[in-house]
Amino acid sequence: MTEYRPWRGVLVATALPLNDDLSVNYDRYAEHCAWLVENGCDGVVPNGSLGEYQVLTPEERARVVETAVAAIGGERVMPGVAAYGCAESRRWAEQAGEAGCRAVMLLPPNAYRADERSVLAHYAEVARSGLPVVAYNNPIDTKVDLVPELLARLHGEGHIQGVKEFSGDVRRAYRIAELAPELDLLIGADDVLLELAVAGAKGWVAGYPNALPRASVELYRAAVDGDLNAALPLYRQLHPLLRWDSRVEFVQAIKLSMDIVGRHGGPCRPPRATLLPGQEAAVRAATEKAVAAGLA
Repeated sequence: MTEYRPWRGVLVATALPLNDDLSVNYDRYAEHCAWLVENGCDGVVPNGSLGEYQVLTPEERARVVETAVAAIGGERVMPGVAAYGCAESRRWAEQAGEAGCRAVMLLPPNAYRADERSVLAHYAEVARSGLPVVAYNNPIDTKVDLVPELLARLHGEGHIQGVKEFSGDVRRAYRIAELAPELDLLIGADDVLLELAVAGAKGWVAGYPNALPRASVELYRAAVDGDLNAALPLYRQLHPLLRWDSRVEFVQAIKLSMDIVGRHGGPCRPPRATLLPGQEAAVRAATEKAVAAGLA
């Protein structure tokens, strides 16, 4: 019997719909989660950076998870449980388990530049929650790099079952496979999707399916199947949008694209500022081109 791994497939790092007064619109969020699944996505990852978890209250953060679970079922929900301390991250993992989730996603310590011993202790503590942990390697933002050797050690000690790889270095896929062949590699940045899919990724923690789920899922399926005749033209069409996922303004860009295609992206909470006019024009033009091409 094959082990069930709920982090495989297309899991959307969900943007969080906010009202004009910046309060969370939970009804819209529930509808958004359901809409993503209806359009071919396998699940959602609430309370990631795209979900603006850093500026949510504890009550809001817990309710976001509960809302997603009520909308699509806990087996489809893998919350981010990042926090300044591993004790708090463990508490968020326990909350996810109580809500019905089957796995969580965890950044390394991100309040300071942690050494290897601190990283190991951090993941060990959260793994004690009893839920499988998918590591999130984002050395650009955290300044802590989960290099393949460290990932292999974390996996070997039973602390993680997968990794969302956001370093941008697609060469790491092969080193990770050599050192930890049972560790699931997940695509972490939209603009390296094809490269990591061809290298053997088992899933995609995705940003732009918030706005374009059907085309994004079609791209992912073709890429992991090795059907480059189908994947490459679609990848080229979508890449002007996908590359925004690796930019500082990724939340604002994806929410704008959602608004343009008729979803509710809405505003962001401070300190995120609105896009500059040139940025907005670029996102709008690329989104409208995708819509005209029938990708929405």
